[in-house]
Amino acid sequence: MTRTATIERNTSETRIRLTLNIDGRGETSIGSGVPFLDHMLNLFARHGLFDLSLEACGDTQIDFHHTVEDIGIVLGEAFKQALADKQGINRYGQVTVPMDETLASAVVDISGRPYLVYNVDLPKAKVGDFDVELAQEFFQAFANHCGINLHINLLYGDNLHHIIEACFKAVGRAMDMATRLDPRVEGVMSTKGVL
Repeated sequence: MTRTATIERNTSETRIRLTLNIDGRGETSIGSGVPFLDHMLNLFARHGLFDLSLEACGDTQIDFHHTVEDIGIVLGEAFKQALADKQGINRYGQVTVPMDETLASAVVDISGRPYLVYNVDLPKAKVGDFDVELAQEFFQAFANHCGINLHINLLYGDNLHHIIEACFKAVGRAMDMATRLDPRVEGVMSTKGVL
């Protein structure tokens, strides 16, 4: 079974092409036009062991919002397509990741019911030229379009870069855990028979 997807999204604000291999090795080729997001997506893919190729062009002369959100949409759609009927997956993943002084956790349920809980209270600030509130916009779009229940919790931390990095790493690892195939699972991990 090949669990891959290629998604294209073209709007008046962004043009995005993304290819995902869930059963990859963490290899990436990422060019979003948003350098800090490129860094975070590299970490997400490397720590989740997903192969990820992304080319994006957006209206970054205005700001990064449309590009960041639309990449979250496309990445979520790619996971949803690659997982297809979700046969044999673990469904759940939970990881806590340290990054120096920071500790963040991510919990995932690939349930088909999108919901984001984002307990990461950050000031209105920037890391380089990246508005830190865009991390939440990314994860909201990702959860909605992947159809997952995603909880991200910052236990503690001071450095904004470290906090966002720990969140992306934790989500990558939790997604890896949740998408893993378990030979003991017949059909889907649900008493309803569908996810």
